[in-house]
Amino acid sequence: MASIGVFCASSQRLDQRWLDLAHELGLEIARRGHELVSGGGCVGMMGAVADGARAGGGRTYGVIPQSLVDLEVADTKSDELVVTDGMASRKTMMIEKSDAFITLPGGLGTLDELFEVWTTGMLGLHRKPLLLLDADNFYGGLLSWLGTLADQEFVRPSALALLMVSRGVGESLDLIEASLLGA
Repeated sequence: MASIGVFCASSQRLDQRWLDLAHELGLEIARRGHELVSGGGCVGMMGAVADGARAGGGRTYGVIPQSLVDLEVADTKSDELVVTDGMASRKTMMIEKSDAFITLPGGLGTLDELFEVWTTGMLGLHRKPLLLLDADNFYGGLLSWLGTLADQEFVRPSALALLMVSRGVGESLDLIEASLLGA
């Protein structure tokens, strides 16, 4: 069993297809016997992925800053919910707790988490698999821009190679599991 950290949107105004994608990922994480590590929220895609994991009989581990608990968005159904003093310590704890990471569609917070894990991996601070689930070409523009950065030598190809990209839930977990076995 691996602990899989999932980064995703917590917005409550999302199209249903994104909530369904998150729920499907949570179900598949549980079906394959893994633990979900989430940002500890109960709203948006973050809530949907946790609900999916629980619906599949999986274990959920949430990490949430006190400021979000105060807004009443904590996933109180989580098997274990850790409250931190801020967003930075939340990211640190999620990185420490997770064996691998999947990034779903999201906004600035999601991108912040993706780049933090990617950068720390590039620097050799961990060797944990990192995957971007690019459903419906959500991250197409970002991936194109990253390719441009490599072409202009702002980013090493070896750094780009640390980020796996998939289009669907099953493929995402297949790649994560293969990477964990090869690690």
